[in-house]
Amino acid sequence: MRNTAIGATAVIAVLAGLVAAGPAPAAPATSAAEKLAGAAKAETGMKPGKPGKAASVHGKGRIAYIESLDHDIRFGVDAEQKPFTRPLPGAAPDGLATDAEGILKFSHTTPNGSRGWAEAKVDCLVTSGRTATLTAVVNKSNVEETGTRLGISVQQGTDGEPDRLGFSWGVVNIDPANLDEEGRPNRLQAGSCMAPAPFTIVTKGGFEVVHAEIRKTPEPTTGAVNRRD
Repeated sequence: MRNTAIGATAVIAVLAGLVAAGPAPAAPATSAAEKLAGAAKAETGMKPGKPGKAASVHGKGRIAYIESLDHDIRFGVDAEQKPFTRPLPGAAPDGLATDAEGILKFSHTTPNGSRGWAEAKVDCLVTSGRTATLTAVVNKSNVEETGTRLGISVQQGTDGEPDRLGFSWGVVNIDPANLDEEGRPNRLQAGSCMAPAPFTIVTKGGFEVVHAEIRKTPEPTTGAVNRRD
């Protein structure tokens, strides 16, 4: 019995030594929310009087569209995010984090020489890495109605990959239940920042996408209340 007790004591002592020499307890894992908050602070520079960088897309290029490979289709974009600059009364009085400004241009020339074109004012922009979606409202065109919102997406290629671009008219944005008098689908207007995946390849020119995290909506401000007692 005595030898057994001594043996047990020795085993316990060895285990205690291993525990003491082992790695320190792991720190609590950082939650996804904490990681996002840290990234947002780094992106937006949470210091008074020092705004962070803004998301943007700049460039121009010709695309290869599968439905019209022999057509000359070109896009030009100069857009920059301007958070909380477009108030929406009743919905977002301070505007949205994705508010933006700039110009979108496109032209489409067919093999017989006919040319359609449009110029539109950017109203929304959101980015993720090398990809951006933006919308713009037409103010000049020979093929689009003034006031129509157009949506496009841009993906900046890396490692030898081509840039890519998608647009909200063509093979997407169709509601089969929304038909005209002749049974053809009506073309729908894009919602703000809504655009398809960049499904075409940029064959000439290119685009630069600058990413920035979306900013948090400001807390509503309340004015002073005058009281008479």
